[in-house]
Amino acid sequence: MTDAFAIASPLLRLLDAETAHHATIATLKLLPRRAPSADDPRLAVHAFGLDFPNPIGLAAGFDKNAEVADAMLGFGFGFVEVGTLTPRAQPGNPRPRAFRLIEDRAVINRYGFNNEGHAPTLARLSKRARRGIVGVNIGANKDAGDRVADYVAGVSAFADVASYFTINVSSPNTPGLRDLQEPEALSDLLARVIEARDAAPVRRPLLLKIAPDLTLEQLDAIVRVARDKRIDGMIVSNTTISRPLTLRSPQAKEGGGLSGAPLFDLSTRKLAQTFLRVEGQFPLIGVGGVDSADAARAKIEAGATLVQLYSALVYEGPGLVTRIKRGLAETLARDGEALAARIGKRAKSF
Repeated sequence: MTDAFAIASPLLRLLDAETAHHATIATLKLLPRRAPSADDPRLAVHAFGLDFPNPIGLAAGFDKNAEVADAMLGFGFGFVEVGTLTPRAQPGNPRPRAFRLIEDRAVINRYGFNNEGHAPTLARLSKRARRGIVGVNIGANKDAGDRVADYVAGVSAFADVASYFTINVSSPNTPGLRDLQEPEALSDLLARVIEARDAAPVRRPLLLKIAPDLTLEQLDAIVRVARDKRIDGMIVSNTTISRPLTLRSPQAKEGGGLSGAPLFDLSTRKLAQTFLRVEGQFPLIGVGGVDSADAARAKIEAGATLVQLYSALVYEGPGLVTRIKRGLAETLARDGEALAARIGKRAKSF
């Protein structure tokens, strides 16, 4: 598939970003399923009560409707997160709404939770063999009268098929959604989704995904609520509404969330700040600008137990996953150090 990517990449670049993505998903659905190669045992991770074969995951947004989760696991990801999913199907924001910033190795999107809704996605997940870790990222419909009820519905709907849940309150593309990160609103949200989760036959880990644009005061408040509610973990971070002055691409002026290489510093700093505040109460997943083994290692040393990526696939293709894992394993072998020993090793320096 790596060779195929090298051939297909110039052709995909002729398409707009969203059309190219749809073409990629359609192609992946046609490929024969393959089992991933065995990972170096040094890369194994136990977190949230789950056993991950390696720490590299696919972030939400790539496989919104759970169409190619097994195909992506076959490329060597240690876990895949599908969604964001809302109870009812919704088209999202008007097109165009996704933009490649080629000069910056970045992407801007303002999709707005476009997805097919719970029912068809649940049907797909129910049919798949339960091999590999597949998390479900849940959100609220744009026009929901009670947004918290939408999150509760997501937890109830996918309780039998999700390896874990991610509560997405940090997308910048649904008006007012980030208000759910405010302490009182977040406390109510988490209390209600935890109640729904605990009422299900199987207790699934519950993670909270936060924005990179939070002030330290806001982060303090969120971590306090998360610790008080005893959630299972946090994901740091979503896309940013900020625009670094170093961006060169003309598309940088587009509205929406920025991801890819320019997000790395901001998201990694926020990850380290979160790690220091969590004080080991639960693990963290680091996301934002991961495009190499060095970047993945930096996330881990900033406090991530697991790492996710997405935008780098646009520029590097699926072979990136194997290269990152190989680089991490070589570092651990050279240093004679366990992966767990590196978690948060440099958090105070960010």
